[in-house]
Amino acid sequence: MAAKKNIYPILILLLIGSFLCFSVWSAMRAADMGPQVSDADYYSKGLRYSSTMVEKRAASVLGWKVSTRLIGRTLEFQLKDKEGQPVRSAQGTLSLYLSDQASSIRFPLQEIAPGVYTLDLTSSMTGEMTARLEFERDGARLNRQLLLNL
Repeated sequence: MAAKKNIYPILILLLIGSFLCFSVWSAMRAADMGPQVSDADYYSKGLRYSSTMVEKRAASVLGWKVSTRLIGRTLEFQLKDKEGQPVRSAQGTLSLYLSDQASSIRFPLQEIAPGVYTLDLTSSMTGEMTARLEFERDGARLNRQLLLNL
């Protein structure tokens, strides 16, 4: 009668050897490739994300709502609170992503009446464009994505 071999010590040694090989391989890759950070400004963007979330929560608590109209070549935005009252003295910007530009172009919005903000578009702004609308007042911020077809 043959004696039974205990295979567990061999499996444990293989497991430890595999772990050591993987550790050496990953250390060599980390040393050779260097940092693979795709965005050099990632830390400040992360900090900005936290403050932006606080601003968005403040705007939602205030119940801000925005409506958009295009009158000729003028974009008009009406900003109201949860009672339907106009939000006055907010800082509004519209970032347009034009097809011929590598980055967005920021335009300040003018308050022409209580809670009514406008931007006059140039005749060269035609076609379909994406835009980002931002309103900020007293630490509260509202962001909206828009798709304009001019």
